[in-house]
Amino acid sequence: MNGVDVNLALFDLDNTLLNGDSDFEWSQFLIRIGVLDRELFEARNIAFYEHYKAGTLDIQEFLDFQLKPLSHHARKTLDEWLHRFMREQALGMITQPARELVNRHRAAGDVCVIITATNSFVTAPIAREFGVEHLIATEPEHKDGEFTGRVADVPCFREGKIIRLENWLAQHDWRLDSFAASTFYSDSLNDLPLLSKVKNPVAVNPDETLRAHAEQHNWPVMSLR
Repeated sequence: MNGVDVNLALFDLDNTLLNGDSDFEWSQFLIRIGVLDRELFEARNIAFYEHYKAGTLDIQEFLDFQLKPLSHHARKTLDEWLHRFMREQALGMITQPARELVNRHRAAGDVCVIITATNSFVTAPIAREFGVEHLIATEPEHKDGEFTGRVADVPCFREGKIIRLENWLAQHDWRLDSFAASTFYSDSLNDLPLLSKVKNPVAVNPDETLRAHAEQHNWPVMSLR
């Protein structure tokens, strides 16, 4: 592909395409069904989420918290819980405007990619629900089909999103400037590094920091709620 007539559409997931945060809600779901101890995990889950929103999250500390429980259970059991999480929680977080936005880009023939800090185990079925073929997410390490509790590759977070995107593009013999246009939709100050790299940054349901930055730089601001 020479890229002349093709556009790239990148979508953040949590609080952008989703009305809520799948990472946070997955832990809350595991607490609710009794897999994780509420007393031990809920306060930490909330604290990590607040740090994320404030732009102060220690990603390695958070991933240790988030991925370790995956290593304590068989993949078959985890898959059953994930199916239930999709049915009971995640599907209700997808808004009609979000579906319509993705469908417009798909109908236009754009290369559509969901790029998210949340791990691929949780987000792969959500990407499929949107009909988006390409997912770039934080990758949980696995061995013989079971999760180790550690992260593989660079976490898909802040500047790491740029690294993971560039690696993904290289695998397809593309560069960001291969595309006629590149658009990235995000809600979060944590995505300012990647928003600043694309031709068309769009702030979606933005936090205060991103909204101020978007207004200062005349970026479009939209809502998918």
